[in-house]
Amino acid sequence: MRYIVPVARCLLGALFLLSAPNHFKAQTITYVAQQGVPFARVLVPLSGLMALAGGISVLLGWRARVGAWLLVAFLVAVTPAMHAFWAVPDPMMRMTQLASFMKNLGLLGGLLLIAYWGAGPVSLDERAGRSAPEASSVTGILGEALPSGSLPRQSAKRS
Repeated sequence: MRYIVPVARCLLGALFLLSAPNHFKAQTITYVAQQGVPFARVLVPLSGLMALAGGISVLLGWRARVGAWLLVAFLVAVTPAMHAFWAVPDPMMRMTQLASFMKNLGLLGGLLLIAYWGAGPVSLDERAGRSAPEASSVTGILGEALPSGSLPRQSAKRS
């Protein structure tokens, strides 16, 4: 059972890694701009960097919570902008967009699990000793991504 988690991480991360190179192609940027996304020349390559960094992070299980949050941010922005099935008049295209929208919701679910629980077994995070309780708060998650000392310390709990 120990190896189910890294297989799941590989499948999840691979989806983003395989799609990331398209975000740097003129054809993709033009398509996104035609869909009404502002600043597509900047936002599409930026989303490609997010997909690449997040995908590598999740796949390797290295700072997986941070990578998962990057991918969550990516999907929260992209899903309603690019898969607005409710605005598509053609029934066949509406179904295609609905399928993509629902796929992204499923991906969000998996990424939120990683954001909460971490990379799990057979990961670089496990080897480094980063465990689930360390990042069960926003401070814990950001503490992994930011330089030490940049976040205020939490005061000891009073009884």
